[in-house]
Amino acid sequence: MRTPLGVHCPHYYEDFQRDRNLQECRLINHQYAGGAWQVKDCFNCSVPKILQANGSLYLILEAKISRGGFLWFKRKVCVTAYCAKHKLKIEDAYIGCTNCASEFRESLQILDL
Repeated sequence: MRTPLGVHCPHYYEDFQRDRNLQECRLINHQYAGGAWQVKDCFNCSVPKILQANGSLYLILEAKISRGGFLWFKRKVCVTAYCAKHKLKIEDAYIGCTNCASEFRESLQILDL
């Protein structure tokens, strides 16, 4: 679904049909992370960019709202990525799991591509 920013995010949901007024981020709300999600959090969220850059089937994302800046007024979405296949934390979510990448390169060498 398209976020208020205009990018596609599979975790964002909105429903305005039949007098409903529902907007939620299902990645943050279902994990009961510290801090309630607000619509303006979509504007500084990196999840859509990560999913566009990394198409791994084994990518698991976790997100939470953290506060920082002057007097804790600035809200930030912190995203952590994990590989479900190798059960390890991914350092750079945009690149993905290094073990999955090396396995993919080995499979390409076997096929002589």
